[in-house]
Amino acid sequence: MPPKAALTTPDEDPGNRSGAPKSRRTRANSEGSIFPYRNGYAAYVWVTTPDGAKKRKWAYGKTRDETHKRWLKLHEAARKGPVVTKSQSLSAYLNRWLNEVVRPNLAPATASNYDMFVRLYIAPKLGSKRLDKLTLRDVQTWHNQLKLTCHCCAQGKDAKRPKSHRNPKVRQRCCAVGNCCSQLASERTVRDAWTVLRAALNNAVREELLPRNVAALRRVNKPRRKRVKPWSVDEARQLLESARTNGDPLYPAYVLILCLGLRHGELLRLRWKDVDLDAEELTIGWQLQRIGGKLLHRQTKTESSDAPLPLIDMCITALRERKAAQDTARIAAKSPWPKNGLVFTTRTGHPIEPRNFNRSFAKAIKRAEVRQIPVHATRKTCASLLVALDVHPRIAMQILRHSQIAVTMNIYSEVSSEDTRKALKKLGEKLL
Repeated sequence: MPPKAALTTPDEDPGNRSGAPKSRRTRANSEGSIFPYRNGYAAYVWVTTPDGAKKRKWAYGKTRDETHKRWLKLHEAARKGPVVTKSQSLSAYLNRWLNEVVRPNLAPATASNYDMFVRLYIAPKLGSKRLDKLTLRDVQTWHNQLKLTCHCCAQGKDAKRPKSHRNPKVRQRCCAVGNCCSQLASERTVRDAWTVLRAALNNAVREELLPRNVAALRRVNKPRRKRVKPWSVDEARQLLESARTNGDPLYPAYVLILCLGLRHGELLRLRWKDVDLDAEELTIGWQLQRIGGKLLHRQTKTESSDAPLPLIDMCITALRERKAAQDTARIAAKSPWPKNGLVFTTRTGHPIEPRNFNRSFAKAIKRAEVRQIPVHATRKTCASLLVALDVHPRIAMQILRHSQIAVTMNIYSEVSSEDTRKALKKLGEKLL
C-alpha cells in the first residue's frame, strides 16, 4: 500500500497535463483515484469486503493506461459483490478450510483423507501461491507434474528409514541412497488430489474470496476403477470350511461378513445388545475405525445402513458358538474384562484393530488356499451365498438392502450348482 502522503497529494488526474482546474477533474465520492507512484502508477477503489467493511482495493502498473485498465476491473468487481482486499496464501487458506469447514462437517475418515492430500500433494507445490493469484495454468502445471513426480523422493519416504539396519527391507534402499525408485502416483491418486483442491476452491467462491474456481476449469479424465472379482460360492465355502476345521477364533466373523455382507468396521463394532438371537435379527448402527492414531466408534454412513438384518440359521449358530467361546475366555482372563459389550474382541476383551482383522483374514485365505481378495470385496459374494443357501428372496432382499424385489430376483435367477448347495448345507449341518 502506498504511504499516506501519497494518498492526499495527487488527487488531480496525472493525465491532465493541460493545467485544467482541479474542480473539473474531481471524481465522484467513493470512486477512487489514479496517481503516480514510485516508478509507475497506483490506483484504488473503495470496495465492500466479505465481512461488510469498506476498504480500499489497490492496483498498480508501469503506465497510466495499464493501471487504468486494472482500476476499471476493480470497479467491475466491486459492482458484482464483495471484494477481498488482502489475500492469504493458498496454504493458509487450506489450513483454515480444513479446520473450520472439513473437520466439523465431514466424517473423520473423509477429513483425514482431505488432510493427507493437502499435506502431501497440494501444499508442497501450490501452497506458497496467493489465493487470488492462483491461475488455471498454475493448476495445469501442478497437475501434470504430479503425474511425473517420484513421491518417495518428494515426500522423503526412504529418507525417513534408518541408514543402517540388519533387515535390508527396513533400512534406506532407494531414493535416499541415490537409486530413485520412480514411485509415481496412480491415476486415481492424481485425480483425488485435484478433487480436493477443487472442493477447497469451491468453498472459497462460496465465501466470496474468489470470483471463480480455476481448478474446476481444468478437465480431468476419470480413471477406471480396478474391479476385484468376487469369490464364487465354492471359494467362500472353501474358506469357511478351512476356518472351521482349523479352529480359527474369527470363524463366526467370516460367516457374518459372507452371509450378511457386513463391512469389517460394522462387524468389529457389533455389540451383544444389538443381537437378538431369539428374534433372529441384529441391528447395525455403528462402526469401528482407526483414524489419526485414534480408535473411533462412530455411526454408520447412512440411515439405510441402520436397518435390522434377519439372521439365517448359519449365522445364529456361529454367534452362539462365539458367545460360548467369549464366556470361556472371560472366565480364564487374568485381568478384568472390559465392559464394552463387543461381540468380537481380542483374547483380553479389547476391541480388535481393523488392520489386525484384515491381516487375520488374509492369513485365513492363505491357509484355505483360495484366491486373495480384500475384506470389502466379500460383500459381492454375499448374494451368491444367500442363493446357494436357499434363503427366501424376501429375507435376502432385506439383508442385501435392495429397494425392489425385482433386483433380488435377478440375482436368484442365477441358480448355483447342485453340488455347491449340498456342500453348503452340509457345512451348516455340522454347526447345528
